[in-house]
Amino acid sequence: MENDFYTQERQMESDQGYVGISQGRYTAKTFLLMFVGLLVTFGIAMFFGWTRPGLTVYYNAVTYIPAFHIILLVAQLGVALGMTAFLRKLSPAGALACFLIYSALTGFVFTFYFIIFEAQALLLAFGATALYFGGMAVFGYVTDIDLSRIRAILLGGLIFLIVMNVLMMFLPGFQAADQVLCTIGVVIFLAYTAYDTQKIRAFYQAYQGNEEMMRKASVYSALQLYLDFVNMFIYLLRIMGKKRN
Repeated sequence: MENDFYTQERQMESDQGYVGISQGRYTAKTFLLMFVGLLVTFGIAMFFGWTRPGLTVYYNAVTYIPAFHIILLVAQLGVALGMTAFLRKLSPAGALACFLIYSALTGFVFTFYFIIFEAQALLLAFGATALYFGGMAVFGYVTDIDLSRIRAILLGGLIFLIVMNVLMMFLPGFQAADQVLCTIGVVIFLAYTAYDTQKIRAFYQAYQGNEEMMRKASVYSALQLYLDFVNMFIYLLRIMGKKRN
């Protein structure tokens, strides 16, 4: 009888799609989407960074395509901005496709890190990122503190990081502050993780009853969490990573 109850409950949830889903399951599905995006990114980076066929293709692309990495970064930015700007007009499948394309492009960019850093450093940075990210995600989900109040501070911190990273590319004197900058970056994206996790709850409450918007909001939240994880990983890798000779 008990099994019949749970079978009927799962069937009702399946029939109703995202509309009848609980907040916990909605959050879990959002994190699952983020995890799929990370699998795509790190799978592509591992193939092009650690296998002979992948390395051959990557080096040829870098050698024969002018400004290859700049093209990738522009494409990333275009997909992310396009998805954000046209989220309401996109179908749920279209939003998911944009997210996966962005994840794939990031994988090509990450190939650089998989080539210059040792595998042990990459695994250590990934493990630390997963640990910190998981802790802050749980905090963001269970806390009753309104984290939207720190949005302006986080945005200001993000702008600061972007400006400082650009300056470091052109002014050698700023490179001495790399460790400090990376530590600030980790703290900012830890806070973003809690903030974006809490936003899942806000989207769930705002779009209940609208299955299409709930699905698209889930993909959008997955993208935000994915960006938090990826940026935190990069900063931790720069702090603790050991480059190959």
